[in-house]
Amino acid sequence: MARLSCSILSDDEAFRAQLSGVLRGSSLSLVSGDRAAGTSDVVVVDGRDDPDSAVAVVEQLRSADPTAGIFFVSSDVQPDSILRAMRAGANEFFAWPPTREALDEAVQRVASRRASSAPQQATTLVFLGAKGGAGTTTVAVNCAVEVARLSGRPTVIVDLKPGLGEVSLFLGVRSRYTLLDALDNLHRLDSDFLKELVVKHKSGLDMLAGSDQFDRPAVEDIPALEEVFRLLARQYEYIVIDAGSQVNPTAVSALCTADMVGLVANPDVPCVRNAQRLLERLAQLGPCGARVKILLNRAAEPYPISPSQLQSALGQPIFHTFPSDYKAVSSALNSGVPLALSSNTEIATQFDAFTRAIINPAADAAEPAAAGRRLVGVQRLASIW
Repeated sequence: MARLSCSILSDDEAFRAQLSGVLRGSSLSLVSGDRAAGTSDVVVVDGRDDPDSAVAVVEQLRSADPTAGIFFVSSDVQPDSILRAMRAGANEFFAWPPTREALDEAVQRVASRRASSAPQQATTLVFLGAKGGAGTTTVAVNCAVEVARLSGRPTVIVDLKPGLGEVSLFLGVRSRYTLLDALDNLHRLDSDFLKELVVKHKSGLDMLAGSDQFDRPAVEDIPALEEVFRLLARQYEYIVIDAGSQVNPTAVSALCTADMVGLVANPDVPCVRNAQRLLERLAQLGPCGARVKILLNRAAEPYPISPSQLQSALGQPIFHTFPSDYKAVSSALNSGVPLALSSNTEIATQFDAFTRAIINPAADAAEPAAAGRRLVGVQRLASIW
């Protein structure tokens, strides 16, 4: 679910600041106005002081992009003023100051129009660890490989962790380029250039390698990062993101695009404590909080914290459980061959079942082999609860 970009065109800094405050926390991603207005999904035009010039700007924007959502803000709400703005190409007209509710409804209308005209909508799966070492990259990589294998559709995995990303190691591939090459060359980033940046794995999965710098991507990279996500959504049907274990600004930009957030936790006290706090933070980010699925990794008896206790503490069910298998995971990592391709183990079976449930939940019951194994695990957990 791509997040819409938004530019505010106004010379009044107070106007920009107040409107940014109203929009904060919405499904819009604010980018700098004059530079990005021509490529933004939504453009807010300030028509309070000079309506003639503002109407001319609307006409230019509409001519440049017939699909953009143009919001006209004015102090004059006379019918003639509204009609003039609409005839110039504005989609929405707001009396200053607009309410958050009115803006949200307008944004939903823009999103619906763009979704109906788009040839396809990418499904974005973001994996977030309750703590470092919880196995987030293991889950993300094997899920991505299985998605590419089972769906047969264009799939890419993005390593969002700065400095210490390990997705390339888990896949056993090397890349000349990283995510930073995309962020630093946004002016020339198109489908052809993107093909040069990604590495294709033998499973059919594409990979955009993580940054080799510890201080990037950073806050100043967020507009470019969101543009990269939008371009990926036009090129791929599935986007898998390894977001690490910190809810920093760059992770938030990924979380806001997510159709599913897989919160990876181990059955121990630090993970449960962190998962509680992360769920609270994700709930503050809006819609992505409702898309969280708890993934219990390295589950083995005797549990330091039982699944029932973990579920009770987090206030929501465990969506899927992956068993603890240090030998298989370690062997896959050291060989650079993902579990999904290298072993006939229970954990590999669970990655298969988990991925089938994600990409085609309606058919989950129709997969007796995979679903049967998954139900055994669920029934065993149910007996423990």
